[in-house]
Amino acid sequence: MNYQLFGITGIFLATVLLAVPLGRYMAAMYRGDRTWSDFLAPLERTLFKVSGINTTKEMTWQQHLVALLTINLLWFFWAMTILCTQGVLPLNPDGNASMSPELAFNTAISFLVNCNLQHYSGETGLTYFSQLVVIMFLQFVTAGTGMAACVVVFNALREGSTDKLGNFYHYFVKSCTRVLLPLSLLVALVLVFQGTPMTFQAKQPIITLQGDSATVSRGPAAAMIAIKQIGTNGGGFFGVNSAHPLENPTYLTNAVENISIILIPIAMALAFGYYLRRPKLGWMVFGVMTAGYLLLQIPTIYLEMHGNPAITRMGIDQSLGSLEGKEMRIGAPASALWAITTTVTSNGSVNAMHDSLTPLSGMNALLGMMTNAFYGGVGVGFLNFFVFIIVAVFISGLMVGRTPEFLGKKIEAREMKIAILIALLHPLLILTGTAMASYLYAHNPAGLSGWLANPGYHGFSEMLYEYTSSAANNGSGFEGLGDNTPWWNISTGIVMLLARYLPIIGPVAIAGLLARKKFIPESAGTLRVDTATFGVMVFFVIWIIAALAFFPALALGPLAEHFSLY
Repeated sequence: MNYQLFGITGIFLATVLLAVPLGRYMAAMYRGDRTWSDFLAPLERTLFKVSGINTTKEMTWQQHLVALLTINLLWFFWAMTILCTQGVLPLNPDGNASMSPELAFNTAISFLVNCNLQHYSGETGLTYFSQLVVIMFLQFVTAGTGMAACVVVFNALREGSTDKLGNFYHYFVKSCTRVLLPLSLLVALVLVFQGTPMTFQAKQPIITLQGDSATVSRGPAAAMIAIKQIGTNGGGFFGVNSAHPLENPTYLTNAVENISIILIPIAMALAFGYYLRRPKLGWMVFGVMTAGYLLLQIPTIYLEMHGNPAITRMGIDQSLGSLEGKEMRIGAPASALWAITTTVTSNGSVNAMHDSLTPLSGMNALLGMMTNAFYGGVGVGFLNFFVFIIVAVFISGLMVGRTPEFLGKKIEAREMKIAILIALLHPLLILTGTAMASYLYAHNPAGLSGWLANPGYHGFSEMLYEYTSSAANNGSGFEGLGDNTPWWNISTGIVMLLARYLPIIGPVAIAGLLARKKFIPESAGTLRVDTATFGVMVFFVIWIIAALAFFPALALGPLAEHFSLY
């Protein structure tokens, strides 16, 4: 097992080493400095000219949000139309049917909001056409949307006072052409050379070693898998996601995909400091995020390597760790690494079944989504963290008897009200949804028997996980839940909508309000926000506001299940 520990340590260290130059590059690219990717400028100008967009016209924070929400509304109708008619559209060699309206509603919203919650199986629920022009298209543009919104906040925090915060379309297109597309191309090439399909041919008939006839699904998988990881989208081209040997054929692809999940979120945190020319500030953000990540990651690796005590008492050897729901070719440590990496971000792809995690490991995966600020999604992860920075600055200012200031701008009542509302929205959506589902199931368990394959503590955890995943724009699930029903499709669709756009609107509004305020130069009494002390303050604000709000629910689910094993 030691070599597996070296493997996962190497994966994380490689991610950080790659994220540092990527963060520098992204900061320079968004500032408009000269970079290696300037050769793409003619392509971008052509796109803007065809679209009739003037990127030299700067926008206020309100105009940024109008542009973001309008274009997302158009993408929703596009996705609904294709998914409801995919059965009669081209590139459907396997003859897959069109989606029902409620499933299309859930799927369209899921991929529109970068959640990628799947209430269908990838190889049977979608055609090659809808995989490309809906799923993969949305995985690029929604990731670019989050990154563009993040840069708007960067602009608002620069020195001086202004109400002009750049151009949304400019940042959006550059995010796609100069970050997402090149990185996805590199990852896709690795996948193709390792055996992931990239074809438009139908299922392949085969004869197994046992002599049985079977068919193997394939398709343009490599391209979709690359952007699903790079853009922290998640989802799976195949039903079992990255546990499928064609999505994730080797330990090398497992490492590359794992690196891809958190590469841009880490780089975006560092880019924040480089963009404002305050690198220590970016490293403070990275440090807090990493501390939270490791606090969840290390115990999970330990728990999965030591197995389930109830299975040990049955006399079953667990020297290789808890292997239920895992792939032998990947192993328990690398599966645990992925489980936390994918849930601290808005990725949600899996290389093992989270429903089979030991109870406390499942709780740590839940906590990664409940805090929703340790790395997070591309762009939106920093926006969530920014809300907690505002709260920490305000509390710190009150503690020392000074008017709270952040980077030369006063934090006043309006900013705090928005920050607290956004911080409390997350537990409100999760706990309200779980309470309603629990009430319905408790009053009609026979009629809703298809909901839960596992009653009791674990069944409660399955419902809690579904709403947590939806609210965190994550998309993974405890798969003992029968979720392709009108209730789950519609209720999680509503949660996904609210949990995507309000946490973008709130931080952008706060940043816009701060940008207009008079800039106050730093003095001896200024609160330094790029120090380890302030980082500790932010860390505990995140845990107190986010994590502790969920403790009663966790006590009813994974904690109760854990103690029932002994």
